[in-house]
Amino acid sequence: MPDAVSTKYDFLPRFYRLATVSVLSNLMVPLAGLVDIAFLGHLADIRHLAGVILATILFDYLYRVLKFMRSSTNALTAQAAGLDEPKAVLLAGLRSGLIALSVGLVILLLQYPIQKFGFFVLSGSPAIEASGVDYFNGRIWGAPAVLLNFVLFGWFLGREMNGVVLLMSIVGNGSNVLLDYLMIVKWGWESMGAGLATALSQYLALGVGLVGVGLSIEWQVLPDALLGMFDWVALKDTFALKSNILIRYVAMISAYSIFTNLSAVLGTDVLAENGLLLQIAFLSQFAVQGVGVTTQTLTGNFKSKGNREQMIPLLTVSMVAGLAIALPFAFISMIFPEQVFGLLTNHPELNTNITKYTIWLLPVLLITAIAFILEGYFIGLKAGASLRNAVLLAFFVGFIPLAIAAWYFHNNHLLWATLVSYMTTIMVALAIQLPQTLNAQDVENHQPLANS
Repeated sequence: MPDAVSTKYDFLPRFYRLATVSVLSNLMVPLAGLVDIAFLGHLADIRHLAGVILATILFDYLYRVLKFMRSSTNALTAQAAGLDEPKAVLLAGLRSGLIALSVGLVILLLQYPIQKFGFFVLSGSPAIEASGVDYFNGRIWGAPAVLLNFVLFGWFLGREMNGVVLLMSIVGNGSNVLLDYLMIVKWGWESMGAGLATALSQYLALGVGLVGVGLSIEWQVLPDALLGMFDWVALKDTFALKSNILIRYVAMISAYSIFTNLSAVLGTDVLAENGLLLQIAFLSQFAVQGVGVTTQTLTGNFKSKGNREQMIPLLTVSMVAGLAIALPFAFISMIFPEQVFGLLTNHPELNTNITKYTIWLLPVLLITAIAFILEGYFIGLKAGASLRNAVLLAFFVGFIPLAIAAWYFHNNHLLWATLVSYMTTIMVALAIQLPQTLNAQDVENHQPLANS
């Protein structure tokens, strides 16, 4: 029995190694926004804080939906590295990088219509919108760097070059803090300064990544790789995005966007308070997603090797790790709200009122952690249809009716209940399907799980 147990859990060193790097690199995105908000939250005029919270919705749509570039590059690179094919490894990065750069430039070219349409859809007073537009106009210039960083993260992780990923994250976040201080506090550029600081920090992280590329590739294969980079069939395959996974991202981002938009309808103070609470939630969720990505990777590996007996141990370890990350975020924010949110803003009215809603962090963060781990498991099985059905059910049945009620009754507690309901519906919908995935025949042949 001890030998059997040991075999079932022999993935633990690999799990913790992959999860640690994924969690730390995943935190780069929310920490950038958190630093911006922390500096702006200490300005005398609260509209700068509220405007950035509103503008962040647009970047959530732009960047989170395109984050598939990281996972697809990771898969292509890992496969090529496993076959010990240096040219294929280089091509995986070059093709993905070409696509990322092209999309980033398109975003820059279309920034004006994106900005106009985005703020037309969002709700906010003219003063808040003006600050949000300033932030958008500064941060949007970092789009090519953000997308190229997604590719580099995936490329380095696929080669298990974890140290470079961590260094990129450290340089990106460290420079963002310094640049925020200079541009917001010293130079008084307010919202525009926050956006520019975040954009420049992304380029500094990109510089570190490009140095890592230059030091690690086999230069003798570069000419052949460049010639093969414009294989349009291969480029199309590289860019291919499974529609069901896209639906998952769009549904989640839409739920949080509607939540933030309704917060603005409830007033500037409510928007600011909910925005601060969401920063804690996003920190927790991005960290837990690092565990979810590791679950996804190992699930796919176990399935391909027929190691079904390790599925439950993996889920158990992943759930424990996810909850261990989420619990401290929730409890510390609930027990020490003045200290936690005092770091983000010095407006006493916000710190006083926010304590009414910190209790919602506990169910939101814990249920989200479980839901994210289950999502990672089903993605690892390539069970796209199951995931798609769960998120659509959650959005239209678990979220929309309560969101309408929160708007109608003008109630912020009811608004927070919409997020709990959304994540609970996903968790339950996936958990119901979990037993059938553990049978050999169902894993391979069950129809809903086969449609990715």
